[in-house]
Amino acid sequence: MLGVLTVVIPYRGDAKRRLPPDLRAAAAVAMLGDVVEAAVPLGRVLVVTDDPAVVPPEALPWPDPGEGQGAAVQAGLAASTGPALVVNADLPLVTTEALRRLEAAGLALVESADGTTNALSLPDPGVFAPLYGPGSAARYRAHAPFATLAIAELAEDVDTMADFERLAPRGGSRIRSLLAVRT
Repeated sequence: MLGVLTVVIPYRGDAKRRLPPDLRAAAAVAMLGDVVEAAVPLGRVLVVTDDPAVVPPEALPWPDPGEGQGAAVQAGLAASTGPALVVNADLPLVTTEALRRLEAAGLALVESADGTTNALSLPDPGVFAPLYGPGSAARYRAHAPFATLAIAELAEDVDTMADFERLAPRGGSRIRSLLAVRT
């Protein structure tokens, strides 16, 4: 499929409910900024959200239809003119090189420790199906011949305060800055 690579990042500002209220929004925005920064060198970056004010200027805000992560990703992929990556916004260790490795693998996914899906490489976005939720990585592999990649920078996500404390010191510049302010 010809066209520019599109990186689709679904973002919900209220998604980090297991973090303390005083950290929740700031951590979500910081991680989003770090993910966008890592993605920009690869191509066009769409952040699918209902809060365009938090989208860094290097990315394009895209309207979230408000029907969950799968529908948000479908909305972003509909704007793609070629291959796409789908990358969750809560990956503090993400790097451009990790995203390049994902893209180079063709049809592939990165699974989190809990069996959910943190990132997808879609040479043909038409293969996408909204299969998110518990056990989604196994559902994606059953749906299409997704290779499962072990890319630590994409496998580690922040769901809890323990995750934040463990990952933020090694994360991107924005999440490290947030950590520095808190300590």
